[in-house]
Amino acid sequence: MAAIPPLCDFGWKPIDATLPGIDGINHGILAQAGEKGLVVAFICNHCPYVKAVIDRIVRDARDLAELGVGFVAISSNDVDAYPEDSFENMKLFAEAHRFPFPYLYDEDQSVARAWGAVCTPDFFGFNAQMELQYRGRLDASRRESGPVDLRRDLYEAMRQVTGTGKGPEEQIASMGCSIKWKDTV
Repeated sequence: MAAIPPLCDFGWKPIDATLPGIDGINHGILAQAGEKGLVVAFICNHCPYVKAVIDRIVRDARDLAELGVGFVAISSNDVDAYPEDSFENMKLFAEAHRFPFPYLYDEDQSVARAWGAVCTPDFFGFNAQMELQYRGRLDASRRESGPVDLRRDLYEAMRQVTGTGKGPEEQIASMGCSIKWKDTV
């Protein structure tokens, strides 16, 4: 079922955590920030919304790095219910799409809960002071990739953030599969 996260809570300060990466190294989320900001993307391997845009996510992460914006992706799904999202499959997914950024595993889902992540993909864009300035979509794609000339909403918003420190006032929420939460007792 599709889920839509809330719009940007401008100025929200992220909660840092250290999570295992597919490279065998534990990474601090905020340590991935570039000089001009950081994008944190909650994604997974099986979601059709993510699959439709994963190569665009990789493209935008590379282009944002050139602007001084770091990028990190986190998978928080319940892998017992969705084995395609397992840590081993995260490695294969990242390799197949040549991720230029750390892909981290939030096994206990504490980071997704603390951040209020709702869906995959769910993007959080921060300025150099680690203040939330963007909580919107990558572009207008949905379960299928849109045309190649779609406006790059995430990229353009973060480009604005690098120049002004502020994100656009008008943002369109991302849409994707809901995060697959573990059953809690």
